[in-house]
Amino acid sequence: MNGTIGVGLIGTGYMGKCHALAWNSVKAVFGDGPKPRLVHLAEVSSDLAARRAEEFGFARATSDWRALIADPEVEVVSITTPNAFHAEMAIAALEAGKHVWCEKPMATAFADAERMAQAARVSGRIAILGYNYIQNPMIRHVGGLLEEGAIGTVNHIRVEMDEDFMADPQALFYWKSEVSSGYGALDDFAVHPLSLLRVLFGGVRRVFAHMSKPYADRPTREGGRRAVETYDVASVLFELENGASGVLCVNRSAWGRKGRIALQIFGSTGSIVYDQERMNEVQLYTSADRPTEQGYRTILAAPHHAPYDRFIPAPGHGLGFNDLKIVEAHELLNAITGQPARVIDFAQGLEIERTVHAMARSHGEGGWVEVEG
Repeated sequence: MNGTIGVGLIGTGYMGKCHALAWNSVKAVFGDGPKPRLVHLAEVSSDLAARRAEEFGFARATSDWRALIADPEVEVVSITTPNAFHAEMAIAALEAGKHVWCEKPMATAFADAERMAQAARVSGRIAILGYNYIQNPMIRHVGGLLEEGAIGTVNHIRVEMDEDFMADPQALFYWKSEVSSGYGALDDFAVHPLSLLRVLFGGVRRVFAHMSKPYADRPTREGGRRAVETYDVASVLFELENGASGVLCVNRSAWGRKGRIALQIFGSTGSIVYDQERMNEVQLYTSADRPTEQGYRTILAAPHHAPYDRFIPAPGHGLGFNDLKIVEAHELLNAITGQPARVIDFAQGLEIERTVHAMARSHGEGGWVEVEG
């Protein structure tokens, strides 16, 4: 399918800009599929919407997101608003017959995530979540190594996700510390490692979780302090559906960590190590090497690690976060046009949400909890 596809964007913060960059670049990078037409943009005020529309290249702007969804020229809607608004907007878009690209997590309440998945099923439209880390050529390569048995039978996984944007105890209170945004690090962060686990291994069977608050309160812009309502740290033991054991640790207040997802995969004949802060390389250890030559070898991203070749013709130069959003936009267009697509759709996303809520329940109950699905 060629031609064009009309795009609407709700929200123009950090992730909104990422979506706009992806929509503007996907045709130039990949060459195939429909060309996005940036039709309509929505923000909280008319002035901000008009300014962002000019910057991002959208034809129209509005302060009413429902007007965007009602626009007959909009065929696919990007939703990059705070978490609490995802469900209402996604369901409205699907009921209006639009495809949806919604940032993670799906919703702050599991019942809302269920309603989103149901709306996607009923609509027959494509609805995916913004899990762009699964698009990394090196994560795809890890999947290939696992499929070919490069490290034998996987028996244990350790994964950590750390950033320090909430590490300063004097940083101002903002919406990510409000309970309306969700649990905290679990649904803000842990969903990303869970997306990697899902594409590499499948689902999680059971969990044992603990959450904590490094800081009880934070200063407010108006003066005084406000109690922190979410948990910035979580530690989880888990068991995959295939029987492998695992450990998941997430921390939004980890000084010195900027964008780290550290993934260690241990098998019967070797291991694989990946670190998101060095996202263009993977380390592989195989016990089949001669004892005098055993050790981790570093594999650098290169054109033969598709779709790296769509961006850069030379190895070792590296892709970035926004490049992965471009890949994700291309996979969404593949899904819309009936092609094979590597995405986390609302049905798979619901299973990730189910796992997160099981973790939160485990924290409350103080024991192992089955992930029911």
